[in-house]
Amino acid sequence: MCINKVLSDIITIMDKPTNTEKEFLDKLKLLTKSKDKWEFAIDDVATGLSEKYSSAVTAKVLWLLGEMGLKYPLRMQEHIGKIANYLENKDPKLRERAVNAIGRIGRADKNLVLPYLDRLMQMVEDEADNVRLSFVWACENIATSAPELFCERLKLFYELMQDKSERVRIEAPEMFRVMGKRKPKVVEPYLDKLQWFADNDQHSVGRIHSAGAIRITEKALPDYM
Repeated sequence: MCINKVLSDIITIMDKPTNTEKEFLDKLKLLTKSKDKWEFAIDDVATGLSEKYSSAVTAKVLWLLGEMGLKYPLRMQEHIGKIANYLENKDPKLRERAVNAIGRIGRADKNLVLPYLDRLMQMVEDEADNVRLSFVWACENIATSAPELFCERLKLFYELMQDKSERVRIEAPEMFRVMGKRKPKVVEPYLDKLQWFADNDQHSVGRIHSAGAIRITEKALPDYM
């Protein structure tokens, strides 16, 4: 039998939730549907970051904490640091979920994520396509309520419009739409570049997103003249 196949099977087995983990995972699944209980369940959910659970369980914990943090950001204060630590995890799925959680929490309260913003911005260079995609989504989330944090960072998103991943490329123009609605003057220098993508992007969604960013920005510009 191929050694690589054996190693792959071992990793798969190790990553499956144990009986104890399964009970915790089942609780998380039930809690996901019970949003009325979220406020006072955050601390219990966060214990999942302190246990040596499988990546499947930890990924669920990170995702749920992000959604809880969007609704109850102040209750995330003592947990945001643990979430941010997963930005450097070797598992790309956990990095992806940590990025997403920070974006959701930051959308609700930018002050909670400011200490970790520089680390978040480094995720633009992550080797995993899904992490870079989650990075774009996270920044869009934060920019919705705190666009001033990205006024000097738009070049990163223009570069992502030329990313090797198609999903990243077609999502990146959405950051210009979010910023264009709130800070159109900082998007204005990119309008010609966005127009090129609106006319020439090989993917129809990329063209639509680029055109949408232009339309939103031009609509908002007169109010900032």
